[in-house]
Amino acid sequence: MPVYIARIIFWFLDLFTNLEAYTWDDKVVDSLMFLQHSVLQVPFFLMSLMKFITPALDNMFMESLDWVDRTYVMKHQSEDPSGLRAMYYPTLREYENYKAPRKDQPLKQGAINGITAFLVRYGRKAGFSLAIYLLTFVPYVGKLVLPAVSFYYFNNAVGPKPAIAIFASGLVLPKRYLVRFLQTYFSSRSLMRELLDPYFSRIHFSRTQKKHWFLDREGVLFGFGVGFFLMVKIPLVGVLVYGIAEASTAYLITKITDPPPPPAEQEQFVESQVTWKNKNKFLTLPLDKLDANNILSSSTAQSSQGAEMPKKAFT
Repeated sequence: MPVYIARIIFWFLDLFTNLEAYTWDDKVVDSLMFLQHSVLQVPFFLMSLMKFITPALDNMFMESLDWVDRTYVMKHQSEDPSGLRAMYYPTLREYENYKAPRKDQPLKQGAINGITAFLVRYGRKAGFSLAIYLLTFVPYVGKLVLPAVSFYYFNNAVGPKPAIAIFASGLVLPKRYLVRFLQTYFSSRSLMRELLDPYFSRIHFSRTQKKHWFLDREGVLFGFGVGFFLMVKIPLVGVLVYGIAEASTAYLITKITDPPPPPAEQEQFVESQVTWKNKNKFLTLPLDKLDANNILSSSTAQSSQGAEMPKKAFT
């Protein structure tokens, strides 16, 4: 919107003066475009806002989850049913009309509260991004702002050595490239939170539990999200890619979580999901053996936790 307003103003000014002899108006428009697309991520914000306008993305997640369950059954129909995982889709459907016993975990926020929380969350991130970008114009220290921010966040995510390499690269790379790099990282994380909303809107984690859940799966979620985020930015097809990403998230859930138990047992289940127990096994499996993790985890759960947390078995 600011870009269109600026263009209208310049068009109006061009009626009284010849702006073709100057280049400052083009620079203003280019700067606004850069702020809109690379700093504030306005197109991504508008696509994320769709979930409050239509339930299409939530329905797509659940329908894809149903398809994943049915495909899993067909793929392993010749194997011993007692060794297969439980289904995700039927149980998650039960959570839609279940009222959580804990007061701090309402099942669904109202539409107004949900939109308000989303706008506050986006406003906080946009304000932070804009503040960091403006600090880069401070004399002397401005050129260190983006490398320092990069080091701080990537040191926690990937360790000191890669973070130092990113910091050193930030000292020589043009500011625009570093801004795009950082925003790709942050926006990929935000994209994954939005894509996983249909799951967390049914199975309720506390704020602390949810934070630890994401941290324990950060690498896989970033790798999953960054590819889709880059494709979401493609003009015209971005909205279509967003829908594909939501459908693909349903499959991802079956690999990084256990099948949910009946809603009455969700509190104990949530505690068990904060830490990803099968992370090392999953990360070492070849692509054609990803289902082996489900079979192994199902068998282990039935033998070691069967009495503690009974699950629906496939029959």
